[in-house]
Amino acid sequence: MAQYSSAQLKRAHAIQCRIESVQAKLDSLTSKLTDVLGGGDVTSSISGNGISAAGRARIAAAQKARWAKVKGKTGKRTMSASARAKIAKAAKARWAKAKAAGKNRL
Repeated sequence: MAQYSSAQLKRAHAIQCRIESVQAKLDSLTSKLTDVLGGGDVTSSISGNGISAAGRARIAAAQKARWAKVKGKTGKRTMSASARAKIAKAAKARWAKAKAAGKNRL
């Protein structure tokens, strides 16, 4: 068996303690994610193995709903009735002033 100095052993112990601390934090985060996601398998999602079919279906449905909302709008702006009335009143006043001045266009 190899001989290790006390400095090397202390360093190895410090590294092992840090690893255990990080592992405990990871376990805590994983359990919190499990609670948030409703008990799904978080470790497979974190490691890149994918998500469940139900999770994919929820994401797809939400995305379809967002696109339907965007596509449903025609791009026209709507104006309140009071704003339309103000504009109409101002236009009538401009035309009345132009007609009083003997003009047939603005």
